[in-house]
Amino acid sequence: MLRRELRREASRVEDERRAQAERISAWVEAVRTVDGKRELAFHIHNASGMPIYEVELPLPAHEGEEQGSEFVGLVPPGQTVKRPAPHEWLRSYVEPEPVQIEFQDSAGRRWNRDEQGTLSRADDDRD
Repeated sequence: MLRRELRREASRVEDERRAQAERISAWVEAVRTVDGKRELAFHIHNASGMPIYEVELPLPAHEGEEQGSEFVGLVPPGQTVKRPAPHEWLRSYVEPEPVQIEFQDSAGRRWNRDEQGTLSRADDDRD
């Protein structure tokens, strides 16, 4: 009985820790510029009530290159921040699609959401 209650409590605590992170999403989508041209933009949406910090979008590297990332910094609560995506991605763009994102929640925990939408802790020091 006690073990089941402890598992339930641990599950509840983990749900609370994930609550903000689950409300963060990122995708790439074509947008029109003011001069009518089409370009790609990253969209980072924070549907939570608190800001997220140290937001990074890891970019795939070509063979032999070091992987880079698009640093966004802070995304305020309830807002979507847009940043230019690599121009060469436009050649293979078909429709909006999720992109990988790494960020820090308001409690200081690092998170990663991959291109399939799977959310995981990016840091190993689980508290």
